[in-house]
Amino acid sequence: MKFKRVEHVAIAVKSMEKMRDIFENKLGIEMEYEEDLPHYNTKLAMYPIGETYLEVLESSSPDTETSKWIEEHGEGLFHICLEVDDIDGALVELKGKGVKLIDETPRIGHGGARIAFLHPEATGNLLIELAEIPADGHH
Repeated sequence: MKFKRVEHVAIAVKSMEKMRDIFENKLGIEMEYEEDLPHYNTKLAMYPIGETYLEVLESSSPDTETSKWIEEHGEGLFHICLEVDDIDGALVELKGKGVKLIDETPRIGHGGARIAFLHPEATGNLLIELAEIPADGHH
């Protein structure tokens, strides 16, 4: 399995506007794009920092993983996302090593990326997302 980079660091928030003020007005980081993910009842904003992004996630439903995370842990760091060349191969390799997976097959996430999450029990209580970014992806 080859990791290309830390693709993004996700931050779960109750108010996208509050983080927008902090990132844009106070820190001077320009948002690259926003995306609504209705099948996850979530919207996100991507802020580039070099080759990595800060991803801000806000949920519109108390039943989403983002909302559940905030309820249990509070606002803040939600997960890190590692970009891989071949997500199918990565999942096969990890499963073969006994790594517990949340997603055994990829699903579609931000920017049309194929994504999968590793279970925090297998990663020192850190939620890790793997992403295979399409050639015509968002960046």
